[in-house]
Amino acid sequence: MKTKLYNILNKPYAVVLVMLIAPLFGFIDRNFVFFFGLGIAFLLLKGSKFEWARFGIGQRISGKTLVRSLLLALALFTLFYVIIDPILQLWLGDFDLSSINDIRGNFGGYVALMIIMWVFAAFGEEFLFRGYYMKGLAELLGNSNKAWILAALMTSLYFGISHAYQGLIGAVSAFLWSFAISLIFTKNKNNLLLLVLIHGIYDSIGITLIYLNKDHLILEWVQQLF
Repeated sequence: MKTKLYNILNKPYAVVLVMLIAPLFGFIDRNFVFFFGLGIAFLLLKGSKFEWARFGIGQRISGKTLVRSLLLALALFTLFYVIIDPILQLWLGDFDLSSINDIRGNFGGYVALMIIMWVFAAFGEEFLFRGYYMKGLAELLGNSNKAWILAALMTSLYFGISHAYQGLIGAVSAFLWSFAISLIFTKNKNNLLLLVLIHGIYDSIGITLIYLNKDHLILEWVQQLF
């Protein structure tokens, strides 16, 4: 039974079926959408006898990777927090941060959220959305450069919709951010851990600003410019 299930999930088109079925679990709880896809990805990983390279984890973390991840995370932070997100907020309103607002000034909540973020957002989302969904779609579409770009676009739309709980601006911003980091993956197909670090560092800065209640300062500065 386990072998048959693995063989079915191992089919090239299975990634599309998983992406279509996963949102149905949103009627139960939005988190189930993520954990269903992640569960399938780990079943495939286990069935392949933990062939991590299949999901883009073919390189270990090196000093070079650490430096690149820090620089790219800071670049993305500047692009989104200082330019894109404040402009989007002028048109689409504020992000719905009700799910994490309780960490403001709450050190225990801040530490807990940081741990959860690194495990489930930085590693979990990159493993699922880039390592499984995007890589699987790219290979299904022919594994060409155009296929990878199309897979990046499709995965980013999916990623953006999955963040709709943050409001329309959350979905749009997540789509644009996902597309940016997906383009990085197209150039580093065998180094998913680079994206994990970028994602973790980027979110760590954002969460820290929320904890310090300083996340609104950049928006106010941009509004003054306009």
